[in-house]
Amino acid sequence: MKKGIIGCVLLSILGVLMWSLPNKPQAADVTMPAGKVNSVSFASYRAWQSPETKDYPDAAQVAGDLKLVAGLSNGIRTYSSLEGNYDIGALAKQAGVKLWLGIWLDGNMKDNEREIAAGIAEANAHPNTITRVIVGNEVLLRRDLSADQLISYIDYVHARVKQPVAYADVSDFWRQFPQIAPHVDVVMIHFLPYWEDKPLSVDKAIAQIKTTIDGFKYMFPGKTISIGETGWPSRGRWRDDAAPSRVNEAVYLRKFVTLADQEHVDYNLIEAFDQVWKYQDEGVAGANWGIWNANRIQKFPLNGGVVEHPSWPWYAVLGALCGSLLYASVGFRNPRLAVPAFALGNAYAIACNGTLPLLYDHWQLIDAIINLSLQAIFAYLVLQRADTILAGKMLPPRISAADTMAALRRGRIMFNYDSLSFLFLISATIFEFMLIFDGRYRDAPMPVFIIPVLAAAFRFWLKDKPKNLAWEDIVLANTLALAAIVNAVMEGANNLDFITWNAAAILMAAPIIMATEGKRGVRKVSRRT
Repeated sequence: MKKGIIGCVLLSILGVLMWSLPNKPQAADVTMPAGKVNSVSFASYRAWQSPETKDYPDAAQVAGDLKLVAGLSNGIRTYSSLEGNYDIGALAKQAGVKLWLGIWLDGNMKDNEREIAAGIAEANAHPNTITRVIVGNEVLLRRDLSADQLISYIDYVHARVKQPVAYADVSDFWRQFPQIAPHVDVVMIHFLPYWEDKPLSVDKAIAQIKTTIDGFKYMFPGKTISIGETGWPSRGRWRDDAAPSRVNEAVYLRKFVTLADQEHVDYNLIEAFDQVWKYQDEGVAGANWGIWNANRIQKFPLNGGVVEHPSWPWYAVLGALCGSLLYASVGFRNPRLAVPAFALGNAYAIACNGTLPLLYDHWQLIDAIINLSLQAIFAYLVLQRADTILAGKMLPPRISAADTMAALRRGRIMFNYDSLSFLFLISATIFEFMLIFDGRYRDAPMPVFIIPVLAAAFRFWLKDKPKNLAWEDIVLANTLALAAIVNAVMEGANNLDFITWNAAAILMAAPIIMATEGKRGVRKVSRRT
């Protein structure tokens, strides 16, 4: 017992050290000009609010957010003149920030008329606070209106407000429809390198945006060129080598603001606050573009070191606690199980870290409760199985895939090693097919399967070869491995996140595949004999 406790203490310290290494402050050497940024996209929705459900923040919430933003930004950009029961111009004036007022246009002509009327009234009511009116946002990209219809709306607003008028869209649609430019004072370009058809890394994106700015200055001489949206997500799926992270978001914004200052172009960063409601349409990445998170906690300073996971000490403690409990579950008997116990414990902490901060709706909450519960049970069963094998004891008879499926059809889950292993294999295969056929907004699901991945690795360590395999096991394992290879090819060699996940998926399938190959080899030898 004493040696076991000492081992737990030492491994806990090692675990804390391993959690701390990737969470040391980074990017302190990447700086940006001192002072406030030019503008940030502003939507005051809380985690439970959404424009899609018409659940808007109230004036007090907006005023509080504007006070927060005013400490970091000289101005804000909005996208609609109708959302919310408050006067955004008056609140912006009170907070001391300038406002680029957005008028939302889409294919609904009646709504467009209401938006335009409200936008014109707001612009004329606050001529000193509202410094720009943006008529339409990515209307051409969405193909909601024709170029002629858009021009008609722009001209109508232009004749009725004193402020400069802009239209905002991605660079490709400005190139396709240059006839828009003569009707606006400001050509506003959206540059979101993460969402490009060919995603760009941070450094490549900064180089590309400089080329874009220079090209548009040449294309539209005499027009004010403005970057209407640019930013980087702090979490989400990798796209090629465009890696969402807190550090990358800070580095991108700092390098971009430095470039904008050098190029003397005004800009708007997307965005002030994480917008949880965007998860439904854009996945985890869509909900994580804010400088502040949805709880109004700033993710990083504009200058200085950035910590990727500021809450890492809690997960390090969780990993140490889980590892100690797992080791205690086998009575501290075998010192060879100490490291596997803490590997499983910290893997479970990684699963929690990759799941709990991303619960955006009640379905995700239910999924997390089920998955984390099953992974916890499986971690216990994995260590118990390892203890049995190392002690030279006989394992219980294998539960077949057919029995597991029969129990599922009766609405029952069998909480044993073989059944849970088969369930995780089924789930991983389903995930792989979703990634192949509908993967644009889906993250690599490593946290959801990290315990089963370790379990597969332990089988090789323990020489725990699967026996009495049924056709369901063989077909499923081979399908998972093949799907993982296909997905890895689709994601490309630069996507380290998906390379890691697909390698892990193949590892999950490997014990069954290799056991099957071993049987074939035995049969061939027998026939020759």
